[in-house]
Amino acid sequence: MAKTAYVNDLKSLQGECTANYLRLSRLLGDLEAGETREVALAGEHRRFGSLWLEVLECAPYTTICRVSQSGVLDGIIESPRMRVHLYHDARMAEVTDFQRQRHFQGRYRYPNARMHQPDEKLQLNRFLGEWLEHGLAHGLTADVPELP
Repeated sequence: MAKTAYVNDLKSLQGECTANYLRLSRLLGDLEAGETREVALAGEHRRFGSLWLEVLECAPYTTICRVSQSGVLDGIIESPRMRVHLYHDARMAEVTDFQRQRHFQGRYRYPNARMHQPDEKLQLNRFLGEWLEHGLAHGLTADVPELP
């Protein structure tokens, strides 16, 4: 049985990046380069550590931030950490670095040496979206601005 080649779902990737831009804009608010915001993550009767948002660089058309989590099995497993570029002119946010791996391709042959999934880039951006959505829905912080 012949395998069909994976075809990039550009529409889904762009939709996810646009939604992530809106989520991150809400969480980052007016943070400037070098500033950090902590969002305590809570679930039903439990605390799941903190979501950390740090603005690394600000430019007129691009902001680079680091999104990470602490407090969940610290020292046992490596906590998730990613670098995200926010493109203000396109109103999109894209994961460019995850766990110190950079430059993700839109599509990978499978299997491959690093065992990336064929749609690895889309999956990373979806993970960021779920992570940010959880932070918006269940996060506790004193300084996140409210929507009008």
